[in-house]
Amino acid sequence: MSHLILLFSLFLAPAFAEGGSEKSTQNLCSNDVSHKRQKRDWIWNQMHIKEEIDTPLPHHVGKITSSVRNNNAKYIIEGEYANTIFKVEETSGDVYAFERLDREKKAEYELTALIIDRTNNRSLERPSKFIIKVYDINDNAPVFVQKVFNGSVPEMSPVGTSVTKVTAVDADDPTVSGHATVTYQVTTGGEYFTIDDSG
Repeated sequence: MSHLILLFSLFLAPAFAEGGSEKSTQNLCSNDVSHKRQKRDWIWNQMHIKEEIDTPLPHHVGKITSSVRNNNAKYIIEGEYANTIFKVEETSGDVYAFERLDREKKAEYELTALIIDRTNNRSLERPSKFIIKVYDINDNAPVFVQKVFNGSVPEMSPVGTSVTKVTAVDADDPTVSGHATVTYQVTTGGEYFTIDDSG
């Protein structure tokens, strides 16, 4: 019991040291308000979409949503391609693509999310930027960087002598395994020449 009394007196001591119950009451009130204040923040799923989706448009990309609670809230997106290629459903925050996308033309889109009060157009949350990334599919064949590669080799050269080097490139995403891997094959003259994966 003596422990409890000591602990209680320690908690009360700072209040009396402040110089009065009035100041103590003000401090408690301000702390109480800060605890009740709700943090607002944007929340959304990762935004990504595969290129060249062969299903009817529009295609669902993702969802933007805020922790703001307001019955008059309305979602808006801004930026290049907003409300043309990409549109947002104003009450749910669902984002849709209204065109089939090609990663080789544009790999990502930067947009801005806003939430406003539809009755007075007042912003309910600070705008936030987000990126929609276009995922690659392996839809490009490798192409040679030039039409003709010339090579030569002296006669009677030993087996394994280098003749020339050829180079082909693939426009697909090199970070996706196998999508931009290039291998080479001799289709004519294979009885005399071989080629390795470096060209």
